[in-house]
Order: sequence, then C-alpha cells, then structure tokens
Amino acid sequence: MPICTGDTIETGNQFSPKKSLGQHWLNDDNSLNQIISLANLSSTDLVVEIGPGTGSLTKLLVDKVAKVIAIELDESLSDYLRTLKLANLLVENIDVLKFNFEQLREYKVVANIPYYLTGKIIKEISQLNNRPELVVLLVQKEIADRLSAEPGNLSVLGLTAQYFWQVSRGPIITADKFEPPPKVDSQIIKLLPKELSLPPKQQEQLFRLIKIGFSSKRKTILNNLRHGYRVNKELISEILKNSNIDKDRRPQTLSLIEWQELSEAIIRQIGI
Repeated sequence: MPICTGDTIETGNQFSPKKSLGQHWLNDDNSLNQIISLANLSSTDLVVEIGPGTGSLTKLLVDKVAKVIAIELDESLSDYLRTLKLANLLVENIDVLKFNFEQLREYKVVANIPYYLTGKIIKEISQLNNRPELVVLLVQKEIADRLSAEPGNLSVLGLTAQYFWQVSRGPIITADKFEPPPKVDSQIIKLLPKELSLPPKQQEQLFRLIKIGFSSKRKTILNNLRHGYRVNKELISEILKNSNIDKDRRPQTLSLIEWQELSEAIIRQIGI
C-alpha cells in the first residue's frame, strides 16, 4: 500500500517503493484485516479504494463485496492491478481529487490513503451531495489526533470532520508493519455520516467563519474576526459577548457548537 503515490520500480510482477517518494507498502495481514473489520462489509457493497498500490487490501476487499473501484494515480500500478483480472474490480488511473464521486450511490470508502492528501480527501468526500455510507481510512496517527480532537486542540480539519462525520478511532498500526518503515505510526479511523444541521448557505457561512477564525492560531478570536470581516472591534466584541465567548480565547479552544452559534450571531448582526 503506498502512503504516497509516485514512480515505482517494477521487477516482474513485484514493485518496490522508492524512498525518495516516501512510498511504503502495508502487507501485514493482521493490520489489513483490522481495516476490513471496521468497514462492516457485506456481499452487496460497492467500495471505493483510494491508493490501492500493489493490491494487498484490494485482494481482501474483492472477496467480500460486490464491486471495488480502485483509484490509483500511478499508471504502472494501475496496469498491474488490471492484470489480476478480478471480475469485480474496476481500476481507475486518475487523481482521486478528479474522480467523479457524484456518479455513485450507496457506497463505502475503504483505503490506506496517501498521507499528503488526507486533508483534501476528507474535505472532498465531506462536501459531496452523496457522501459515503461509511469511511474507513488508515492515516498518520497525528492526523487521527486532529480529526478526533477536543476543544483546546481543534483545527479546521478537525471541525470539518466532526461537523460532517461521527469520528471514531481504531487500532494503531506501528511503523514496523510497513516496508520500508515510515517515521511515524498510523491509525485507522472510521467516519459515519452525520445528519447535517444547517442548510447549504448557512453551512457555507459557518466554514467561512471557521477559516477566518483560524487565520492565526496565536491571535485571539476577537482579532482574527475583526480583521477577517473588516468590521470594528466593538461590534465583534459585542457579538462574542452575546454568544458567551470570551474575546481573548484562541480559535482552537472553541467547540463546534460554539462556532455554529457564533456563525448564527454574525449572520444576524453583520448580515454576511
């Protein structure tokens, strides 16, 4: 399983990861089965796998579900996966960020994703009109920490994940389970879609607010908002006071509920 996509060295049907591109294969059966177990798969499922690499996880998935769509950017790996001639495997040689998820219905995403794309992939699948029924990803442990963070350690990524998904953490996969071992441990995360609490326009305003609020983590919420919305300090101070939020708090300390209430207050009083 590649952590990063890129060129590979092909020797017959074997592929060796290139250290210069940060590629690492996960071939540990126990770790792969832990990913499968958390996905609650059935024989009727459609599964999208992102970054299948040499197919260690893919080969387990096709035995359990109706169809697997494997999205692999590396052309040589895509060609190799097609040579497996698995009847229920469709290989798409495409950048996952360009893949048309909107064409799918009732599907799951199960993958050991490229680390550098984690944030973009989560944002992409979160904003889909047809979000997956379930998502199981193997990510850096640090990313798993961010996705499930409590107030005090929240980030734009964490708030995005927690607005759209019920986030739970699975087993840690230690670096020695990869070849070659990366410098960090990984962790399986499971995302279940939440019922969205806001209509699209208010949702857009919420995440605009969060982005402005995190424009500088070292500054207070008051300073970030007055500069971001280009309004006077007194107005933002009043909005924060009415929302029971101390003007000197840092953005990472606000809970998702506080961000939502603050967004409603800003819409009422600033009208944007």
